[in-house]
Amino acid sequence: MRRTGWALAVGMAVILAGIGVASLRMNPYLYFAGYVILQYIVIATAWNILGGYGGYVNFGTPAFFAMGAYTAVFLILSVKAPLAVQILAGGFVAALLGLGIGYLTLRLRGVFFSIATLALAVVLQTVIMNWDFVGGSRGLSVIRPSGPPFGSYVKFLFTVMVGLAVGAVMIARFIEQSWIGRGLAALRDNEEAAECMGVPTLRLKLFATTVSGFLLGVAGAPFPYYVTFIEPNSAFALDYAVNALAMPMIGGTTSWVGPVIGAVLLGTASQVATVTISSEMNLFIVGVVLVLFVVLAPEGILGLVRRLRGR
Repeated sequence: MRRTGWALAVGMAVILAGIGVASLRMNPYLYFAGYVILQYIVIATAWNILGGYGGYVNFGTPAFFAMGAYTAVFLILSVKAPLAVQILAGGFVAALLGLGIGYLTLRLRGVFFSIATLALAVVLQTVIMNWDFVGGSRGLSVIRPSGPPFGSYVKFLFTVMVGLAVGAVMIARFIEQSWIGRGLAALRDNEEAAECMGVPTLRLKLFATTVSGFLLGVAGAPFPYYVTFIEPNSAFALDYAVNALAMPMIGGTTSWVGPVIGAVLLGTASQVATVTISSEMNLFIVGVVLVLFVVLAPEGILGLVRRLRGR
């Protein structure tokens, strides 16, 4: 209970710090960059709940992220719902998708599960490209509401993503330290042995896909207001699948801290590369860094630190 109290206090402090930063007069690009890094924290944390804790590598990250984004677009066009409703609805739709797809595919293992999740992203992208109400393949311009807090909608989205990132990390921390996290770790190490020991592996996997999908949908819901023009290629971008895999692996997949470290490092590197070199270099940088870590530190930064301490 004491640790939980401290975690909640730190989370509130981070949120208040984000509000304080939004109240400052700074270069608007810093808020854009900060939003992206915080979004990466949510995405990496969400992926790690299934891929890191449970050991099921998910390549369908863009599908869940885009479901959150296009749920928000649908609500904007149909009822002009506020952002809070868009975020909750986007998470709920992505969670249902995770539950349904999990029930159909989690009996697959290894590369077969990964291919199935990748196919999900391709199928959903095709559906969205042929849905004219949300813009189809042409895309759709989204008008931000007037009179946002802090005088700028970019600053407002930055503070929203601060809250979402803190919430995602708190959820991941709770799962890791609960019996759910121990059960997921058991099936990651040896699923057959876990089943023999009475671990409800299917229920845990369904729980992980649902929570992971919810957080990915929540991360995608503010995306239309962030870019103001949404089209399938941006919402279903390959970057999300690659980064979602790379960030936890670079930071370390066995702890909630790892995805945060990886997201901050890769997010900062990608934003610096976008400004100084080219946005097209992002995937190249991610690929090089990921290969280096797989070869030199397969357990990520956290594993490397533990190894150095052991010496």
